[in-house]
Amino acid sequence: MEIEKVVKSNINLDDSKKIILNIIYTQNVVADKFNEIIKPYDLSSEQYNVLRILRGQKGRPANMCIIQERMLSKNSNTTRLIDKLLLKELVTREVCPENRRKIEVLITNKGLELLKILDPKVIEYENQFADNLSATEKAQLNTLLEKYRTLK
Repeated sequence: MEIEKVVKSNINLDDSKKIILNIIYTQNVVADKFNEIIKPYDLSSEQYNVLRILRGQKGRPANMCIIQERMLSKNSNTTRLIDKLLLKELVTREVCPENRRKIEVLITNKGLELLKILDPKVIEYENQFADNLSATEKAQLNTLLEKYRTLK
């Protein structure tokens, strides 16, 4: 559906405005579908992102700076996210023995098991959107989005 119809615009929108509206609207559609997947597991998308970052550490602890720099949403409150994941017993948090100012976070077996359950659901979700595009279109869209968000 054309973005003008989505926003019920009676005027012609210039392409620059349409791009912004399309990106925002698409992000909301994608996020809403993703939240439907993780909601039954009492996770936010930011919490899920932290778990994936920690799984990617392959058993090595991550400090708060590592987690923050790898987050998709740079405005996330990492400390609050870790606190919530601690309450759910999905991560552990310890003071680094070499540097007491540094906090190390590890994913627990419970966290890894939750990701194993979610992985096929997330892959199916990703494929639902990606199946609308050819391989060439997917590569082109990725290239265009990367180019678009790079400000001069």
